[in-house]
Parts: sequence; C-alpha cells; structure tokens
Amino acid sequence: MDNNDVKLSNIDTDNNTEQEVESRHFIERIIEDDLASGKTKKVITRFPPEPNGYLHIGHAKSIILNYGMALKYNGQFNLRFDDTNPSAEKVEYVESIIEDVKWLGADFEDRLFFASDYFEEMYQAAIKLIKKGKAYVCDLSAEEIREYRGTLKEPGKNSPYRDRSVEENLRLFEAMRNGEFEDGSKVLRAKIDMSSPNMNMRDPVIYRIARMSHHRTGDDWCIYPMYDFAHPIEDAIEGITHSLCTLEFEDHRPLYDWVVNEVGYENPPQQIEFAKLYLTNVITGKRYIRKLVEDGIVDGWDDPRLVTISALRRRGVTPSAIKMFMELVGISKVDSSVDYAMFEYCIREDLKLSEPRIMAVLDPIKLVITNYPEGQIEYLEAPNNPENPDLGTRKIPFGRELYIDREDFMIEPPKKYFRLYPGNEVRLMNAYFVTCTNYITDEDGNVIEIHATYDPETKSGSGFTGRKVKGTIQWVEASTAVNAEVRLFDNLVDEEKGVYNEDGSVNVNPNSLVVHDNAYLEVNAANAKPFDRFQFLRQGYFCVDYKDTREDKLVFNRIVSLKSSYKLPKK
Repeated sequence: MDNNDVKLSNIDTDNNTEQEVESRHFIERIIEDDLASGKTKKVITRFPPEPNGYLHIGHAKSIILNYGMALKYNGQFNLRFDDTNPSAEKVEYVESIIEDVKWLGADFEDRLFFASDYFEEMYQAAIKLIKKGKAYVCDLSAEEIREYRGTLKEPGKNSPYRDRSVEENLRLFEAMRNGEFEDGSKVLRAKIDMSSPNMNMRDPVIYRIARMSHHRTGDDWCIYPMYDFAHPIEDAIEGITHSLCTLEFEDHRPLYDWVVNEVGYENPPQQIEFAKLYLTNVITGKRYIRKLVEDGIVDGWDDPRLVTISALRRRGVTPSAIKMFMELVGISKVDSSVDYAMFEYCIREDLKLSEPRIMAVLDPIKLVITNYPEGQIEYLEAPNNPENPDLGTRKIPFGRELYIDREDFMIEPPKKYFRLYPGNEVRLMNAYFVTCTNYITDEDGNVIEIHATYDPETKSGSGFTGRKVKGTIQWVEASTAVNAEVRLFDNLVDEEKGVYNEDGSVNVNPNSLVVHDNAYLEVNAANAKPFDRFQFLRQGYFCVDYKDTREDKLVFNRIVSLKSSYKLPKK
C-alpha cells in the first residue's frame, strides 16, 4: 500500500500530542490543482458500465472512487451505460447495475444516461471527421485489418482504401447507415498514423456494420460505434471533467484525446488511470461467471459464492464494509493483488458491533436434562452483543429437552477435549452446568440422544463460584427452536489447483457450499426477515437469504466466519 493512500498519524513534538493527517491520493491532487487553476469549474465524474453482465467488486472500487470525488468536491456524478454493443447487452443487466450502484450509496438522481442517447451525435461526429479527411470507409476484412496493422516491432501499412475522397467516404458511410452493405463488409476507420508506436493509433475502426436489435433503439441502427470512439464523445457531451478509468486504458488515452480534439469539443475531459482491484482466488471475469451460471454450477449471478455486487448483497455484506475495504486498498498507479482475507477482515469489523448474537445448532442432537421438571420452561437473560451494550439483552427459553451440536459430544474424547462426554461437566452458555450421565445410540452405533443432569445452583449470572468448568457449549430449547436451512460458503475456487484449468475453465472447489438443512436456532430468530443479520455464536455472521427463504422455513447464508488470517498492518 502506498503511503499516499492511507491516513497517517504524526506526533507533534512540541506538545507531544498525536495528530491525524489525511494524505491525498494522486487523483485528488490533480482535481485540486485543476480547481485551483480555474481549469475546472465544477467536478463531474461518471461510472460508465457496459450492460453485458453483472457488476463485481472491482467495479465497486470505480463507483466509490468516481462518486466519492464528485461528492468531496461538490460536483456531479453520472451513471451512464456504454450500450454500443447490442449483441451482449440485456435490460436485465441494466436493471441489476442500477440497483447495485444505488445500493452502494452513489446518488445519480436525474443523472442517468445511455450511450445510445447519443447515437445521432456520434454519427455526425464521424461525418465531421470524414469531412476533415480524418476518417475513411475501408473494405478490408477483419483478418486483413489485423495483418495490415503490423506488430509492436514493425509498423503497419496503409489500407488500399485509405485515400478515398471525402465525397466517396461520405456516400459510402451513409450507405452503411442505410443498410446497403452486408455485416462486416465495410468499416469506418480513423485516419491517424499506421506507423505509430501505439497500436491503438494505427487507423482504428470507429464504426462497424452490425444488424442487431438494440435494447433501447430497436432496429433504428445497423451501424454501431466502437467503444474507443464512443466513450470520449459520451464524456465530452456530458461535460465530464475527469474521466477516471483503470490502467488497461492508459494506452488508449492518446486515441481518447485525439477523438475529442478532432471532433472539436471545447473543454475536453481528462482521462486519468488508476490501478484495478485484483483479489486473490476469486473470479471476476464476466465470461467465466456467465459460463458458471449457464452450466448451473452457481445459482445465478447473485450466488453468494461469487463476488458480484448482487452476490455480496445477497450474502449479507454491507456497503460500508465494501467502502472500508476500498479505503484500505487505496488508490494508486501500480497494479497489485489484494488478499481476499483483507476483505473478510473489513466485513467482520463492520458487523461486530452492529449485529445481535444468537445461538444456533447446525448439526443437532438432542440433550435431555433428566432432573429438570417436565413441561417447565424458564427464560434466561443474555446480552445481544457483549461488545455493544447499547443493543440490550434478550430472553432465551430453557427447558428439559435441548439441542446441542453433534461436534460438542464425544463418547471417547481425545486429550484436551473440554466439551461434553460421559461423566464430564460443562456449562451451557448463559444457563447452567450440566453433567453427562448417559447416551443412546441407534442400531448403527450413532448417538441419537444424550442424557445429563443439571445443577440449579450454577445458573449464569447467579454469582456461583463453587467450582469451575473448562468447557462451554451452545444449545437451543427444543420445543421453541426455529428450524432453518444454514449455508456455509467456502472459496468457489480450488486454491490448491489455481483459479483456471489449462482449457480456461474454472477450478471449482467441490466443498464451496455445505448445506445444513435441519439446523435449529433460538426462538429470537423466529421473526427474521430477508437481509436481517446475526452472529451465530462460534459459527460466524449470517444473513437471511432473500431469494430462497419461505414463510415456513428460514434460509441463512454465512457472510463470513469468525476466524481471521488477516492482520491490519501497523501504521
């Protein structure tokens, strides 16, 4: 992490007090210099996704950065869809992106735009370039254009159609628009420099013929602009001052500047590149995610094992956790990979003080307290969150029959096993000491019921100090317990084999999803609604699944476990 990307604490040696100094990243410095010089009057940024899939966590970095800069400098933020490729675009993707951007907290009220709004203006811009002798219609095939383009070491060579007259180019381009030519038979190319060391400047294609129905303009157009031509025009039309994009567009910047300058826009936007977010052992490529969805390996684009924004939302991650993560990652000009454990750290930090805790038994086995009165239920008090007393307390029912986790009982335990086994005494969390007296097995030798006695003098909170026990286990009262399905997620990728196979397919972890379809939760979860979050003691943080929860059964997704392998670096 770059020192320019974090908040640093300095010591004031004069009065020995600690002062926090907020360092600006390089984009903030550029914007502030532009405002100070008068080059920029009002900061206007944008997030310009192509609606060809769902957004992922990498896009969240761009959204938060672009909106954050507009907010910090009292500017404007636009959401604009780069919908210039109808073959891959769907209304479904448009709707999901709008929902994701809103969920992250970016306000684009009255600032929602589409590249397709500007198709006519883009067409007129192309005509302007033709009239200036800066664009021409080319009949070379796509393969021939690649051959003529040259290599990084060898210059390209001019198309034989490069010197067509302005009049002929205007006529042919109009005929292209009117549908007089077959798809792929002609393109419009910018006339720049076939010997440029930057391959993007070697007469790039700026329009192609493609008979595709558009999700907004229908069949009005059979020619569509290429991204590198359309994007700078969109920015210029909207008055974008700082076009913030990731580093792979750095080599495209000369073409971006060429387009806005040759078309003649006043106060052209400034493209600034920053490092993309790379997370270890996760899948962000849209084509890979799409294949997982189409093959039924995941439950749609919002499967909680993915890192699409909709998947993170469904899993129970909060926008504030994502923002905290982006602040830790910072903004820089150097690509690097970030450990996914850092993201999980931010999720835990975000949830630990805000979410109530409940007991949950994922693999239940019945515990019968033989000396407890039959039919009696008492209510014990427990804190909702010991780290945040403001969340108050809750009442937990306790009775003769309980459920405990199967892993909390063993017939022949190993050394240093402090949970329940024959003859051993443990504390039931927030309740009493109990001692195992017997157990019942089925015909296969599996334990199906445990018997124990309790000591009424050991009630939690009573001040009992007569003896201590080493083990504490959780439980739920059987007659009031809430039946639920609980899903535990692991990394979708098999980390030992790497993310991708040699054929480009994903190395899917076969244990990425474990379902406990007969879990029992304490009664305080009975009225939980979709997106409600809890910490299940010892298990992690969980969220009610909005998609599969029914009136007769709750479904919980584990947001993150309680164990962390990440340590926040010291400042």
